[in-house]
Amino acid sequence: MKTPTKKEKLPARGRPRSFDPDKALGLALRVFWRKGYEGASLSDLTKAMGINRPSLYAAFGDKQALFRKVLDRYASGPVSYVREAMNAPRARGVAERLLIGTAERVCDPRNPAGCLLVQGALVTGDTADSVRREVNSRRRAGQIALQQRLRRAKRERDLPPDSDPAVLARYLMTVTNGMSVQAAGGATAKDLRKVAETALRAWPE
Repeated sequence: MKTPTKKEKLPARGRPRSFDPDKALGLALRVFWRKGYEGASLSDLTKAMGINRPSLYAAFGDKQALFRKVLDRYASGPVSYVREAMNAPRARGVAERLLIGTAERVCDPRNPAGCLLVQGALVTGDTADSVRREVNSRRRAGQIALQQRLRRAKRERDLPPDSDPAVLARYLMTVTNGMSVQAAGGATAKDLRKVAETALRAWPE
C-alpha cells in the first residue's frame, strides 16, 4: 500500500469555504427579524450565517440585497399564512385567519417576537432609505391585495352594500401591525387572540 507523502496530507489551500446558501439565508432572516435592518451588523450576520464577508457578498450581494432576499424568504415561510388567508371562501374567514394567524405567529416561541416587515421598517439613517421604501412598498402591496379580495367579496354580496373594502383592508392591517408591536413588547399569544376576537366583533355582517 502506498504511504501518503507529507505533501498529500496537507489540506488544499485557497478553496472557498463551503456552506448551504439556503440555510445561511434562514439564519440571516432571524438576525434581521430580531435586530431590524440597521441593528443587524455585518459581523452579526456573518457570525450567525457561519461565513465570512467575501462569501456573503459572493452569494447574496451587499447587505441591502441580502435583506431583500430575506424578505422574500419571510413571505414564503413564516407569514405564508397571509397568502392562505386570502383563499378563505368568505370575507369573514379572511379576516379571522389574518387576525388569529397574526396573534399566533408574532408570538411563536420558535421565532423572534413581532413581524419583520414592521420592525424592519424602523430604520432611521439616510443610507437605509431604500430599505425603508422597500419594506413599505411590500406592506402596501399586501394591503392592496387584501383590498382587492374584499372588493371581490362585496361584488359577491359577501359584505354589506355599504361596506368599504379599502377601509376594511386598512383596518385589518392596522390591527395586525399593532399586534406585532405588542408582541415585540411582551404581549402573549393569549393576549393577542383576545384582541383578534374583539376586532372580529366589529366585522360587518
